[in-house]
Amino acid sequence: MKTVLHPLACVDAAAELGEGVVVGPFAVIEAGARIGAGCRIGAHAVIGGGTRMGRDNVIHPGAFVGGDSQDMKFRGEAAFLEIGDRNVIREAATINRATGEGQATRIGSDCLIMAYAHVAHNCRLGDHVIMANAATLAGWIEIEDYAIVGGLAAVHQFCRIGRHAIVGGGSKVVQDVPPYVLADGHPARPYGLNVRGLRRRGFSDETVRTLKRAYRILYGAGLGIDEAAGRLRREFADSPEVSHLAEFACHSHRGLIRPRSRG
Repeated sequence: MKTVLHPLACVDAAAELGEGVVVGPFAVIEAGARIGAGCRIGAHAVIGGGTRMGRDNVIHPGAFVGGDSQDMKFRGEAAFLEIGDRNVIREAATINRATGEGQATRIGSDCLIMAYAHVAHNCRLGDHVIMANAATLAGWIEIEDYAIVGGLAAVHQFCRIGRHAIVGGGSKVVQDVPPYVLADGHPARPYGLNVRGLRRRGFSDETVRTLKRAYRILYGAGLGIDEAAGRLRREFADSPEVSHLAEFACHSHRGLIRPRSRG
């Protein structure tokens, strides 16, 4: 396929474009950007230097991908944004490069980042992540595969969101959201398992029942995180899903979101 540059696009000679890239009018691709084969860059979009993009990504009009970190510690060092394949980044979304020499913000593959969403410096998103309109991530956030962050939700720096979890729209996330869990509120609290999402992704009824039992131990047995994780490991040693849940809990630095106190 032939690379097509609109005559009104501004593509630096030091940018690298793969085969079949299409660049719309008034789009800007800065020096040092690498755009993989088959990508489509919409009108008025900006691809910053230091962006390394895989194949078949679609960048919609007005998005700014690979801008400078907004971290106050950023001093213009050589830092990067690494994007996988087949992602869709919608209108006016912003994704920043990392803070720290040689460091990278990372987006996996097959993600959907909707309009006006923001991914800050040093974030790491897995595959098949969805960020709805105007969802906002602060720096150093990790989101695992198949997680969904609802519109207008805001996530505090250094938080993690586990695989197959859902954060409800408008939520304020200040602690880690465990895998497979529904979170909602201000601040976000757990509201059971993401059962519908798990079944949609092909999890068996038996696995869903096992995760429900694990959820009750994590949140309903009155145990601390380490104690609950240890019990999960002992009682569900044959479940890779529960093993991941236990590992996630053990490595939580900000603590897990907790149910509202009944007191």
